[in-house]
Amino acid sequence: MVFEHFALNVAKIDEVVSWYTAHLELKIVRQQKEAPFMTFLADSSGRVVVELYHRPDETITDFRQQHPLTFHVAFVSENAEEDKVRLIAEGASLFEEVNLEDGSHLVMLRDPWGMPLQLCQRAQKF
Repeated sequence: MVFEHFALNVAKIDEVVSWYTAHLELKIVRQQKEAPFMTFLADSSGRVVVELYHRPDETITDFRQQHPLTFHVAFVSENAEEDKVRLIAEGASLFEEVNLEDGSHLVMLRDPWGMPLQLCQRAQKF
């Protein structure tokens, strides 16, 4: 089996999609123009990583009420410090920053809607 994607029901789908494509270099690879506006985003490798949609009749998780270790979306960063500063300037907020003994730099942010977003600058790439 090969991982395809995970899906999230979000309140402001247009804003979320715009922010992630503008600031995290995700690309729309498939998008439904009518409700529930299913949108598949791919990373720079071309692999689909997330599906976003808006279904007000189903639960929309309030990530601000949950610790980021409950759920977070993680991205590889070549320079976590620069990406942290850039994303905070674009509306993200800092939750936690950790420098590991092996030289890895992990930054936990929340996107403008509260969803946890981690930047992973690993000393040893996976």
